[in-house]
Amino acid sequence: MAASQKHGVLYQLERLEAHDQRSARQQGGHQGQQGEETKLEAKILKLRKLRDELRTKVKLHEARARIPIANLEPYESLKNSEENLEMKLEKAKAFFQAFHLTGLSGKVTTKGVCICFNTAFEGNILDSYYVDVIIKKPLTIHRHSVPVFIPLEQIAAKYLETNFQHFMYSLSEHLNAYSGRKYQADQLQCGFSAFLARPLQRNPLCTLLSFTYTMDPSEESFPFCARLVYEDLTTTLPTSVTITYQGTAATPASWEDQRAVHETLFYKNALHKVFESFLKVK
Repeated sequence: MAASQKHGVLYQLERLEAHDQRSARQQGGHQGQQGEETKLEAKILKLRKLRDELRTKVKLHEARARIPIANLEPYESLKNSEENLEMKLEKAKAFFQAFHLTGLSGKVTTKGVCICFNTAFEGNILDSYYVDVIIKKPLTIHRHSVPVFIPLEQIAAKYLETNFQHFMYSLSEHLNAYSGRKYQADQLQCGFSAFLARPLQRNPLCTLLSFTYTMDPSEESFPFCARLVYEDLTTTLPTSVTITYQGTAATPASWEDQRAVHETLFYKNALHKVFESFLKVK
């Protein structure tokens, strides 16, 4: 009888010990999962930036493959001989022909070249901008229509003399990204104003957007506040999204799940596409 009781006590102690060990592992696993999620978010942001850099390299490679323009040197001083001038003009024409399909075009002027940057987003043709470059040592920008808040001077200082092709691509990326962000904000403001409590707030470069919104325009309350930040000036998707709850009432039990879903939507989709998805949910 005593042996049976002893065996029973030991058995119970072993079960309790095993249960404590499982609980400790589960708790540690939960904390580790949160740490992994934070690391994954940081990794996602780095991969997005790498993706955009690779896209630029691919575009440059494709343009080079269409027409051999490696020998084009638009920054060299033009000689006085007519033969040399004719050669330069032919190379310049080939240069612009190679880049035509990427939204870049231009024409030779009496002093250099005039480059036209045609912007687009999701197949929609948007604004066009030009930069008039004088071809002589050093290369100089004579005039342009680039918005003042685009870092044209910094891009020119970095690439205009050393890598003219990269200057064109870098400026094109900035202009296309700006046009894309502006297009999204305009679409939200014009097409989904019923979802907004008040006009959308944005800075000139459209790198900071804030608005109060609802998922259902038939409701009177606008419980969600969004703040979207675009730290990378060459992208059309935000690098930081903050969703908060508006109102004095207690936060709904499902709030955290909704907040997480909304943040993911804004990170991965164009702004107006997110509100289109709200309509589909109804």
